[in-house]
Amino acid sequence: MTDAEMTRLFQESKTVAVVGLSNSPGRASFGVARFLQAQGFRIVPVNPSETEVLGEKCYPRIADIPGEIDIVDIFRKSEFVGEVVVDALTKRPRCIWMQEGVVHHDGAKMAEAAGIAVVMDRCILKELARLLPRY
Repeated sequence: MTDAEMTRLFQESKTVAVVGLSNSPGRASFGVARFLQAQGFRIVPVNPSETEVLGEKCYPRIADIPGEIDIVDIFRKSEFVGEVVVDALTKRPRCIWMQEGVVHHDGAKMAEAAGIAVVMDRCILKELARLLPRY
């Protein structure tokens, strides 16, 4: 995804499903989700072990989330990305975003084959701050 495409994605997106988000303030997923909230994004936690995170109801799967999702932000080990992408396909998000250290080429191919943009091994917080400095 080019910088121009990422910028447009950020400007046009409202809802981010954060897969693997927990209530642990020391986890990267918590800090990134809190940052996204502070920038006006609606975050939707996805974690079967939680009921609520950052004041938002938590869902066990992406498919369980009511309404539309613009970005699926994945904070899971790379080996679990395939099943997350399969789950995400039910919601047809604009983008599957794999955080730093998360790489899954087959999952990326699956999403791209469905017409969904993919960002892999990059931090959404860092990219948002870099491309849209007002954040």
